[in-house]
Amino acid sequence: MAEHTHVLFVEDDDVIREATQLALERDGFEVTAMPDGLSGLEAFRADRPDIALLDVMVPGLDGVSLCRRIRDESTVPVIMLSARADSIDVVLGLEAGADDYVTKPFDGAVLVARIRAVLRRFGHASGPGSAAPAAEQGETSGGGMLAFGDLEIDTEGMEVRRGGETVALTPTEMRLLLEFSSAPGTVLSRDKLLERVWDYGWGGDTRVVDVHVQRLRTKVGQDRIETVRGFGYKLKA
Repeated sequence: MAEHTHVLFVEDDDVIREATQLALERDGFEVTAMPDGLSGLEAFRADRPDIALLDVMVPGLDGVSLCRRIRDESTVPVIMLSARADSIDVVLGLEAGADDYVTKPFDGAVLVARIRAVLRRFGHASGPGSAAPAAEQGETSGGGMLAFGDLEIDTEGMEVRRGGETVALTPTEMRLLLEFSSAPGTVLSRDKLLERVWDYGWGGDTRVVDVHVQRLRTKVGQDRIETVRGFGYKLKA
């Protein structure tokens, strides 16, 4: 998977930037490493990388602001890197459009595994357990189309419309919606969503799920995805 995969890495600490770049290159990734947010934005626009790793605290244009700028232009996957596991850092990064985050200091093998997990998700936005079950259980209007009230999901074309208007979703948001639509009315736990959508085979941080559900709600309707307190979330059929 790493072959021909271009990573944009924005980190202001020279030692971390150089060591991480070497580690990623040893695993076969092509890496463009930048020391600040403004040069990172320029590199993103010039090179159009396959994935971006952004440290939260970089000079010029901080990582959260850079993530927002990238998300305005692209759905490329973004992983935020933070020296702290504080909720404010995590939530701000995810709300800005990041798909995942890793807390520093991190093990190189762990970072590579998280990168590969994100790339798998983006390479298979309608992966196993998503589109096929949805076509069987939702209200199908033909051609892989599902309808839930004014919400329409094209499971083949990977498009969503609400009230006839196209809804722009990131690949992670699309996978999340497909999971919900595969079992409308069924409560899906945060751990199950981490496993299916984020490809975590272990107990990850459920804040990732919560923030993405909130982002998805703003796009498909606040009442469309219901919180079942103490258990998880479900899509209203």
